[in-house]
Amino acid sequence: MSIITRMRKQKAVYWATPVPDGHAGFTWTAPVEISCRWDDEQKIFVDPSGEEKLSTAIIYPDRVLTLEGYLWEGTLVDLEEDNAVTTDPRNIDGARQIKQLAKTPNLRNTETLYTAYVI
Repeated sequence: MSIITRMRKQKAVYWATPVPDGHAGFTWTAPVEISCRWDDEQKIFVDPSGEEKLSTAIIYPDRVLTLEGYLWEGTLVDLEEDNAVTTDPRNIDGARQIKQLAKTPNLRNTETLYTAYVI
């Protein structure tokens, strides 16, 4: 097992980028539980529009994520216990929006480290 795989011992709930619903609103996908490493770390990054931003956390997920999606540290069971299961993550305390993504292959190019910067 690689170090990239071993470092992902935490869980997060992920909502992909919403799609317009045709009525000036958005439709969110159902939340999905993922494995990750979640570092509450402030770091300056440049978003896709070229602006400098300050992250509130850096997440290393086990899969490719989408910009403008949301992440929440915890499990789906945790959300259910808080009676907060919803398809709209903007209604959940602590859910953070993905503002930048990066990927770095290992030296042999056999595995990729995905990185998400959230605010």
